[in-house]
Amino acid sequence: MASNPNYNDMTPEIVALSEIALHNSQIDPDDYVKYDVKRGLRDLNGKGVLAGLTEVSEIVAKKVVDGKEIPCDGKLYYRGIDVEELVAGTLADKRFGFEESVYLLLFGRLPDAEELEKFQDMLAYYRTLPTNFVRDIILKAPGRDLMNSLARSVLNLAAYDDRADDISLANVTRQCLQLIAVFPLLSVYGYQAYNYKEGNSLYIHAPRSDLSTAENILALLRPDSSYSFWEAHVLDICLMLHAEHGGGNNSTFTTHVVTSSGTDTYSCMAAALASLKGPKHGGANIKVVQMFEDMKKTVKDWNDEDEVRAYLRALLDKKAFDKAGLIYGMGHAVYSLSDPRANVFRGFVERLSREKGRMEEYQLYSLVERLGPEVISGDRKIYKGVSANVDFYSGFVYHMLDLPLELYTPIFAIARVAGWSAHRIEELINMGKIIRPAYQYVGRRQPYVPYAQR
Repeated sequence: MASNPNYNDMTPEIVALSEIALHNSQIDPDDYVKYDVKRGLRDLNGKGVLAGLTEVSEIVAKKVVDGKEIPCDGKLYYRGIDVEELVAGTLADKRFGFEESVYLLLFGRLPDAEELEKFQDMLAYYRTLPTNFVRDIILKAPGRDLMNSLARSVLNLAAYDDRADDISLANVTRQCLQLIAVFPLLSVYGYQAYNYKEGNSLYIHAPRSDLSTAENILALLRPDSSYSFWEAHVLDICLMLHAEHGGGNNSTFTTHVVTSSGTDTYSCMAAALASLKGPKHGGANIKVVQMFEDMKKTVKDWNDEDEVRAYLRALLDKKAFDKAGLIYGMGHAVYSLSDPRANVFRGFVERLSREKGRMEEYQLYSLVERLGPEVISGDRKIYKGVSANVDFYSGFVYHMLDLPLELYTPIFAIARVAGWSAHRIEELINMGKIIRPAYQYVGRRQPYVPYAQR
């Protein structure tokens, strides 16, 4: 091997080793049936294996009629409150609602006016980074993958916390509030550092204590810090809808698993970030936008249902876009008839599309939302309904807000850290055993071969 290797090289030796791993690690798919393994910890109907209890949020996708479970329109509740009512309440009052949603998730009830003002002041107080953190950590090694940059920044913050390993309830609450407050800074500054590395101007604006989380994101991101109230309001609603989604989603379950080991808050949140960045989870909204960009180039007439339908079939046949066989943004692990978050989004997307002069694109999204379930059900055996999920529209919203693609998943994290925090606190309060499910060994046993005889 070379003394100064290029760590990005895909050498023949590496390829050969990977082929050995492939040969010796493949499991017979029939074995999963034989041992009754719930792959993905879900059954064929999408129902998850019950692994814990929570009071943070509830997802409803079925109702019982005559003793039988049947699919119903999806509902999402934060601490028992319908999230659609939560959004409607903030809209009626023409105010931002993410902060009170965070309070509700963390502490189990809605704050009154005085409590909310104090809570907002607390978040504003914590919305700052250690001296020279931006220079020494964020600007030193900027990267295109902002989720990795965000996770690195979170882990580095532990070095500035004298009580980083203290998992007492009060200390973890303090750490969670600080992380909720600084996630927008870490995300946007990470993007600005990457953008500067790409040869563009560097903008590092200071956060403002009088602005909401959504407003600060736009003010930190844009060179002139300008934004309209409606733009900030739509982004605020995005944050509210992404703040929490039950204890079983991949990143939140990761939070429970890691918390159960007794580790620190920074490690826990970094692990959750690593889970969220995957394209099957938080990274899905990027895939939706990229898929539609490819669709707009491939489909000549966006209003031609047959042409759009043919493209969707090509997606499922692994002949279009990334050839993964997926229509991104369609279907959900739990919801079948509808995703309530997508339902809330739809109205705002149409209004924003009109304001931005992008109704033609909105009509294409609407057509795909209508045709997608039909194409999927006609091509594959499905065990529950298929509908548009929250990622179907969220990426389009971010695109219309002129948010860079690299920030789509970090914005998801800016919201979801609230839910992670609530579940981490809940796990610590009720913590029993370390979470450790079982894996059945199905390989063969073999004798040890002495070194000289191999």
